[in-house]
Amino acid sequence: MASLGDSDSVYSSVKDYYGKVLESTKDLKTSACTAGSAPHPIVRQIIGKVPQAVVGRFFGCGNPIPLGIEGKDVLDLGSGSGRDCYVAAALVGREGSVTGVDMTDEQLAIARENVDEFGKILGYAPKLRFVTGYIEKLEEAGVESESVDICISNCVINLSPNKRQVLEGVYGSLRTGGELYFSDMYADRKLPESVRSNEVLRGEGMGGALFVRDFEQMAVDIGFARPRVLAVGRIVVHDPELQQMVGDANFYSITYRLFKVQESSADNGPFAAEYLGTIEGHKDKYELDVDHVFETGTPMRVDLGTAAILSSSWLARYFAVKPQANNSLKPAAQITPTETLLDRADQVATSGCGAAEQASTSCCAS
Repeated sequence: MASLGDSDSVYSSVKDYYGKVLESTKDLKTSACTAGSAPHPIVRQIIGKVPQAVVGRFFGCGNPIPLGIEGKDVLDLGSGSGRDCYVAAALVGREGSVTGVDMTDEQLAIARENVDEFGKILGYAPKLRFVTGYIEKLEEAGVESESVDICISNCVINLSPNKRQVLEGVYGSLRTGGELYFSDMYADRKLPESVRSNEVLRGEGMGGALFVRDFEQMAVDIGFARPRVLAVGRIVVHDPELQQMVGDANFYSITYRLFKVQESSADNGPFAAEYLGTIEGHKDKYELDVDHVFETGTPMRVDLGTAAILSSSWLARYFAVKPQANNSLKPAAQITPTETLLDRADQVATSGCGAAEQASTSCCAS
């Protein structure tokens, strides 16, 4: 897929927008930063401990931080002021590590300046570092091949002029069984050049939003298992001039899960998966995606792809997966097409509980 314009001009535009134009979320011209659902209470509690200088310059569009990641090595693409890195550092604990990669000096300065203060709050020095670099060139930024368990990113990949290169780099940096768990902006159609090249729309992420179908095919072509959707929210353009420019195109914040596992086996199933209830914060149930919600201690029939994720990824220690001996369980859940999920998000946004409800559950709230 072709790059979004000239790479250097895109980098310069994004650096300027996030380093100089945006001082806080109040400066945004869309609901991109308030389209996600509320963070998990554990995450919200940690956000409350993160220095305000870091939280105040947060421009994400979702909540891409999984629980149960103690001891894991985490990479954050486009870490900005570092809010998600700080939260992840608390979740991975003393034994885990977190690396944030960003190209904006102003944001990196804020992220680095507050690490020691956060360490005092945690009671130990976290293995938390922020490196200057481009998310398309992770090795040049010092991220070694197969060194990462979980890669997170919050509304950043859409800003890249070469998204395939980003995903390929992430795939290479992940260990087998690792995951790219991220929120980003997507469109329900291919965007015209007038939208793709507009500096404000590009800075807020919409100009670089991929058509969902193109993105999912790209991920599979690179080697990831079939993308799983965890959350979808409609993004609203507030500025009248920008509304006119985007026309009939609709934009969404989507939290995807991309696993580096092989969806093949000598045993084609069926399989039964049981969640053990051992992830803190998910005692009673665990939501893998919108179609697979596992109740603790209750076996659930799953297809080969889901069985591969639950038995071969970093989630394996939290599940018991085995061939199903009989057909006593309900048929395995089918993965809902993403475009159907977008339609549902549209219905929520127009039912009277859309914008107001999304604002009340802002992903940017502390």
